[in-house]
Amino acid sequence: MKTLGSIVKDAKRDLYTVPADSSVQTAVEYMTSRNVGAVIISDGERIVGLFSERDLMKRVVAQGLDPKAVQVRQVMTTEVVAGNPDDSHEEGISKMRHANCRHLPVLEGNRFLGLVSLRDLLLVDVDEKAEELRMLNTYIHYVPPSM
Repeated sequence: MKTLGSIVKDAKRDLYTVPADSSVQTAVEYMTSRNVGAVIISDGERIVGLFSERDLMKRVVAQGLDPKAVQVRQVMTTEVVAGNPDDSHEEGISKMRHANCRHLPVLEGNRFLGLVSLRDLLLVDVDEKAEELRMLNTYIHYVPPSM
């Protein structure tokens, strides 16, 4: 079973972070240029939140705020649920479901290792289920050599 740490390591993901005092416009341009739906918000070395497409829509666009004038720290999600590197992908999915979120930072202590999306974890889940199915089919259809 894959762990969150191995998923982040295998993908060799860049650590997408944006300083908390950046404008929303800057954060959105950064996310768009890297084709990601969320970024970690940092204040120096400290993680202070997460900014996602959902935050943009609910807290900026729907409120009629100017993305060039609003700092990302004003509209980011501050109560961030995080995963541990040793958590299984299933534990990651469970944490996301309980928190109603689609992005999960993976932290080792206070060190940010990477960000996984619900899509990432569901793809791992599908791959593992396909392998289980293949093994079960092999077992069911196994014909022992005759003696």
